[in-house]
Amino acid sequence: MLPSCVPATDMETSGGRLGYHDLSIFADKPWVLGLAEMMNYSGVIHRDNSVLKKIGIMKGKVIDGHAPGLSEKGLNAYISAGIRSDHECTTIDEAREKLEKGMYIMLREGTIAKNLKTLLSLITTENSRRFMFVTDDRNPVDIINEGHINFMVKTAIKRGIDPITAVRMATLNPAEYFHLNEFGAIAPGYNADFIVFDNLKSFNIKKVFKKGRLIAEDGCLILEDKPEHPIYLRSSMNVRPLSINDLKVKAGGRLIKVIEIVSGQLITRIRIEKARVDEEMVVADIDRDIIKISVIERHLASGSVGIGFVKGFGLKRGAIASSVSHDSHNIITVGTNDRDMLSAVNEIIHLKGGQVVVSDGKIIESLPLPIAGLMSDKSLNEVKEGVERVNFAAKRLGCKLTHPFMSLSFLSLPVIPELKITDKGLVDVEKSKIVSLFGRL
Repeated sequence: MLPSCVPATDMETSGGRLGYHDLSIFADKPWVLGLAEMMNYSGVIHRDNSVLKKIGIMKGKVIDGHAPGLSEKGLNAYISAGIRSDHECTTIDEAREKLEKGMYIMLREGTIAKNLKTLLSLITTENSRRFMFVTDDRNPVDIINEGHINFMVKTAIKRGIDPITAVRMATLNPAEYFHLNEFGAIAPGYNADFIVFDNLKSFNIKKVFKKGRLIAEDGCLILEDKPEHPIYLRSSMNVRPLSINDLKVKAGGRLIKVIEIVSGQLITRIRIEKARVDEEMVVADIDRDIIKISVIERHLASGSVGIGFVKGFGLKRGAIASSVSHDSHNIITVGTNDRDMLSAVNEIIHLKGGQVVVSDGKIIESLPLPIAGLMSDKSLNEVKEGVERVNFAAKRLGCKLTHPFMSLSFLSLPVIPELKITDKGLVDVEKSKIVSLFGRL
C-alpha cells in the first residue's frame, strides 16, 4: 500500500514529502495493492486538490481509511471518495455507522489502543465477512508474551465468536479485501501458507508453513544459517544545537491548554488548566500531574521546537524521550524539569535515535534505535528486554502508564483528536490548526 500522508499534515516537519507525482510513478505497479490509510480526512472532506489527486490515481485499487470519530455527512463524504475501511473505531456506535455505510471494520488491539473487546459484540453471522484484525503498533513485549494476530483470534474465541469465523477474519477476509487472490485459504491455486494448531478453543499454534515449507515449530523459527553483515548507517538525528532556553515557556496568560491522556486509547482530551508560573516561566506542576512536553525537529536541523503540557504520565521526577513519535518521528520528550528533558534529548542524538530515561541529569536507562531512529539492529528478544528496561526505569520515576514510550509516541500524531503536539506547536485536531498554548478554546 502506498503511503498517502507523508507528512500526515502540514502542521509538522517531516524528513520528506510524498506528493501526487511521487506516488503516480508506482500506482500501476502490480505489487502496489492500493493507497494506505488516508489520515488527512479533513483534506478529503474539504476537497483538497492534492489529496483527491492521490485518491484518483488509485481507481480500481484498495484505499484504506483513518477517520477517528468521523460520522454523518462528513463520513458520507469521506466514503464517497472511494475509501473502504477504517481501523480507528473505538465505540460500538462508531463502528456500526461505518459498517452500515459499507466500510470494512479493522478491529484493533495494539499495545496502547485496545478496542477489540469493545467491538466484538457487533459481529454477527450476517456481517462477519466485513471484519478483520489489525494491531496498529504492538511492541515486542506484547508480541512475545501474548502474540500478534493469533492473540486476537484467541481473544475473539474466548469472547464467544465462532472459531471458524474468527479464523476467517484473520485470513480470508483481509486477503479478499486487499485482492490477494492467492492467499487466505487452503485450496488448489492458493499459496501453501498455513498453520497447524492444537484445537479451536485454546488455539495454540504448533507449526507454521510458508509456501509449503515448515518455518517454525513450537514457537521457534527454523532458519537457514546466513552470514551476518554489519550495518553502516549515518545518523538521522539532524538537530540544531539546543540550549535549555529552547525548552522554556514565558507566561502568556493564566490558563493553558493541556493534553490529557485517555487510558487504553490513542485519542486525547483538551483540558484548560491554571498555569503554574515560576519567575515568569510556565513550569510543570507535579502535584496536579501536569508536566512539560516538547517535540524537537530532527530531520532538517531547522531548530523548530514545539512546547506544551500533558496530564496523565504521573512522573514525579526526571524526564523520558524518544525518537519514535508518529508519524514524522521527531524527538519527543516529557519531563518534570527542563534540565532533565535537555539531557534526554541530547542522549537521543548521541545514540543516533532511541528511547531514554533521565533523572537528576543522569542517564538511568536507554534503548538505542540506530536505524533511522526507529529500529534496532538487535534481535527481537534483545529489543524486548530493552523495552522492559526503559519502561521499568520510567515507572521508578513515578510514571503510572503501563507503556509510557508507546503512549508518548502517539502524542505527536496530529490526525487523532483532540489535542496533539508537533514541532510547530499544539494542534487542535478537530479544527485542523495550530493553536496557542494560552487561553480558552
